[in-house]
Amino acid sequence: GLVLDLTPEITAQVTGAPQPGGWDYDSSRPEVGGNLRWGITNNLSFNATANPDFSQVESDAGQISFDPRQALFFPEKRPFFLDGIELFNTPTTMVYTRRIVQPVSAVKLTGKAMGTDLALLSAVDDRSVSGTPTDHPVFNILRAQRDLGARSRFGVVYTDREEGRNFNRVAGADTRLLFGKIYTLQFQGLESWTRRGATSLRAPLWLARFNRSGRTFGLRYLLTGVHEDFRTETGFIGRPGVAHASLVHLLTVYCRRGSLVESFIPDVTLDGTWGYQDFVHGRASQDRKLHFNANATLKGGWGVGASMLVESFGYDTALYAGYALQVPAAGGAGLDTVAFVGTPRIKNWDYVLSFATPEFSHFSGSAYTIWGHDENFFEWATGNILYMDLVLSWRPTDKLRVNAEYQLNQYRRRTDGSLAGRQRIPRLKLEYQLSRPIFLRLIGEYNAFQRDSLHDDTRTGLPILIFDPEVGDYVRAGRVMENQFRGDVLFSYQPNPGTVFFAGYGSSLDEQRPFRFGLRRRSDNFFLKLSYLFRL
Repeated sequence: GLVLDLTPEITAQVTGAPQPGGWDYDSSRPEVGGNLRWGITNNLSFNATANPDFSQVESDAGQISFDPRQALFFPEKRPFFLDGIELFNTPTTMVYTRRIVQPVSAVKLTGKAMGTDLALLSAVDDRSVSGTPTDHPVFNILRAQRDLGARSRFGVVYTDREEGRNFNRVAGADTRLLFGKIYTLQFQGLESWTRRGATSLRAPLWLARFNRSGRTFGLRYLLTGVHEDFRTETGFIGRPGVAHASLVHLLTVYCRRGSLVESFIPDVTLDGTWGYQDFVHGRASQDRKLHFNANATLKGGWGVGASMLVESFGYDTALYAGYALQVPAAGGAGLDTVAFVGTPRIKNWDYVLSFATPEFSHFSGSAYTIWGHDENFFEWATGNILYMDLVLSWRPTDKLRVNAEYQLNQYRRRTDGSLAGRQRIPRLKLEYQLSRPIFLRLIGEYNAFQRDSLHDDTRTGLPILIFDPEVGDYVRAGRVMENQFRGDVLFSYQPNPGTVFFAGYGSSLDEQRPFRFGLRRRSDNFFLKLSYLFRL
């Protein structure tokens, strides 16, 4: 509706950390901020925020990185940026609001006007996240989309991040065309302009996608390319400097109603990744994947799946540019270093099983596991992988919800079965709606990571050194063990929508040996927040 909402808020925080003389707490002055929302029309809204605080937002769940070349994506959770975020969507993620780290102020216009979906965002970020001591990063983002006929669309996007004399700008267009009721074509072309000091870069990104969504037979073809000089400081690129092609063919078999198997969907995926210049000049792909997948929906809504993954990964010289091997010096006196040159190609053979329950009234869960022979990126050698992701949601009453997840990822050397690396992340979230206005949330997450001392497994057996820029020399890649626990508690009292009192506490702890729970506090944070809604 045509309303004007004004929500001033005040936040007080106290942070604590251990110091040589004992535990030290620092309390800053209360921060005052606020939010404004104006319904300009029934389809167009204006939002503004000044000095916002998002301390009540749930912390990010830990993620496991399979490939160090691939960036991890963390979804947006802050209320101001979530409102209308779907209007900023692009075929490649050129609007990733997590890039705005600690906004001082921001305005946003979202909705529909003159038959066009519009999304405009401008924000000023804090100096603490700037690469210069005096400049505030300034963001300007525009996304516009218009329907072409019944179900086709055309869109444009422009993003700009300015920081003093430095900038990053991206502009482009995309279209989605539907024909024959089941066929879609999608194209996107983008160009980035970046200036950092005396260096200027200009480079393209492109995408083409073709889908067939038939009742029985379907296919999905994808081809993308990201030039190595393409930059986006407002978006998300999982792996820059590559071209990627994927071809998926799938069947959908519908069984008799009431039978044990209600539908069965097998598919074959052929996937390849090239260095961008290798693709442009017609050279061989770096990573190649052939996946055979089968998924079924069983009677009652149960889901099961199985896959066989046949893969081949090529040696990435850029990833291991800082690696070297430790060898005896000439004459046998002391030690020396030689360049690390890995095996040209590693072949993988993995298996996957998945399982999901129906959404019962009080319970649901899922399990996903991978095992087999996979690349050990720590040493660039083939290893035995085991990955598990177990998820459980339990709702014993209408007021209580418990979500639990356990992730495990480990690599063992195929030469002797020793552990090369392992990461375990158990996470528990409890939410309790004590009454209509009172809500309580508790989150605990343990992240245990360990890596063995590295050596050139399957080849020379020599110790691996990694260049440390802080030391200015190669350093022995010794054993690493990090065990961290994070606990968060949030109390919320909301007598009316928009009027909320928050009280929260978060603590970070660690220990030397995993899951011994002789934890030592490393940081604390207390906060109180009050917001009050004025509706005009």
